Amino acid sequence: MTVRELKVENIKVKIFPTKEELGLAAAQHAAEVIARLAPGRANVLFATGTSQFPLVEGLKKQNIDWQRVYGFHLDEYKGISPDHPASFRLWLRERIDQQFKPGAFHYIQGDAPDVEAECQRYAALLKENPIDVGFIGIGENGHIAFNDPPVADFQDKQAVKVVELDEACRKQQLGEGWFPTLDDVPREAVTLTIPTIMSCKTIISVVPEGRKAQAVRDALLGPIEHACPASILRTHPDVTLYLDQESASLFLRDFEA
Repeated sequence: MTVRELKVENIKVKIFPTKEELGLAAAQHAAEVIARLAPGRANVLFATGTSQFPLVEGLKKQNIDWQRVYGFHLDEYKGISPDHPASFRLWLRERIDQQFKPGAFHYIQGDAPDVEAECQRYAALLKENPIDVGFIGIGENGHIAFNDPPVADFQDKQAVKVVELDEACRKQQLGEGWFPTLDDVPREAVTLTIPTIMSCKTIISVVPEGRKAQAVRDALLGPIEHACPASILRTHPDVTLYLDQESASLFLRDFEA
């Protein structure tokens, strides 16, 4: 496996020839961090979406004591049922919970009757269970979780909140094949806020594919600002960004210019 390693401020950047190799390396990293936590419990925060498929495949090849892992959930559409094909609860249930059988998995109930109360419930749960490892993706618009540029707040006072999704984010969900039309994509979601994400002790960011290249470039080389929420990751003390050749292409072009 040929890998290129760079550092941009606090971010360790690892670039692999393929997304399969990227996913395996990220999974190995996670397994090592979880093993170091033995014999205690490991609280792990999972991202979803097609970009995380290589990570899931990599996790299948690791010797992880999943009974020690307590899973947590980054974000969920508001008002969507847990059995909707695009539900992140369904994604996590099928690909993480049922497959690896962690000790527990705590889901965000996006269709709770009182969504503000659900935000408070989940925030309290996170306060009681500080996250050891956070798998954090980067969206095409630079978002982390559902903190899109218009709603991103690096000093957010809330831990979990309801946000309005911007059009670029909704188009990404459509483009990934989760919904039949743009009108079907929900306009609101429940998300962990940026300070909550930044409180993860270790962040492993898995970002393959050329459609993420501009966001990766802006996150690593642009200003640290809300226009690219992922840029804040450069201030985290323990973050590794796993890229393939396609997602790294614009970053490498400008980094080496």
